[in-house]
Amino acid sequence: MTTTAVPALRRALAQPTLGPLAALVLACVFFSTQSSRFLTTGNLSLVLQQVMEVGTLAVGQTLVILTAGIDLANGAVMALGGIVMTRLAVDNGVPPVLAIVLAIGLCAALGALNGTLVTRIKLPPFIVTLGMLNIASALTFLYSRQQTVTGLPSELNALGNTFPLGGAHIAYGSIVMLAAFAVAWYVLRKTATGRHIYAVGDNPEAARLTGISTRRLLVGVYTAAGALYGVAALLVVARSGVGDPNAGQTDNLDSITAVVLGGISLFGGRGSIVGTLFGALLVGVIRNGLQLIGVSSVYQLLITGVLVILAVSVDQLARRRRK
Repeated sequence: MTTTAVPALRRALAQPTLGPLAALVLACVFFSTQSSRFLTTGNLSLVLQQVMEVGTLAVGQTLVILTAGIDLANGAVMALGGIVMTRLAVDNGVPPVLAIVLAIGLCAALGALNGTLVTRIKLPPFIVTLGMLNIASALTFLYSRQQTVTGLPSELNALGNTFPLGGAHIAYGSIVMLAAFAVAWYVLRKTATGRHIYAVGDNPEAARLTGISTRRLLVGVYTAAGALYGVAALLVVARSGVGDPNAGQTDNLDSITAVVLGGISLFGGRGSIVGTLFGALLVGVIRNGLQLIGVSSVYQLLITGVLVILAVSVDQLARRRRK
């Protein structure tokens, strides 16, 4: 190997997205050898549909975690947004598009409240979002009367429809998820706001001393994350065809799993949104593949948990080496 090739190889290995991509490829190779149905276009498009709401939640979760925070409430906020938009449209006669906008606005407002509590009262993000999880869950059950909302107008189901592409049927919601990742990538990599997010996550005091308004930035991050949870609410409603008060009960953990497997540091300031996409797809591939080969859902949770611990351990070891 030439002397010029060695530094290039080291730079490639240092890329935070390389590990998640390698894990995704290995998982695909393994399941393709175990089930002839895995690599079919129909099954792969199904995987993409299955991860579209968790993937969208993971975009918002990535923004929060990059600032060294965490959001335990995103699944509950998503469920509340779904119930609000469906009940407004079905029971209150609100035009569907306006119902969607109001629900996304509510989710963004809850995110802004989280950010305000974190920055103004100096409460830990874990505590704030744990409290918001319970509040949003209670509001969902109270507003829905614990009943599923059916008979949705076509506008609320539109993103669950599919279009043909190379023999596969791709849901429009999957395109929305990928668009959310693309916008987040652009903001994080190409704008001053993105650089400030990384700076605050790496060292908030140093970021403040350089002139970054850390309070405003954090409130903006939590607000944007809340809006993304509202978009995820629309996707889950479109995919299921109903407003379900029980939706998203484990999606908060699934979104954190996708972020961690994607190489985002839980300590903030390190990682790539592209890695989160690979992490979300990896979670979907593992669960889909295990279902195809007949593995119990209990073992699916077990394997996912082991992968999360391994990913966090690798991040912790890398952090210690940098010190």
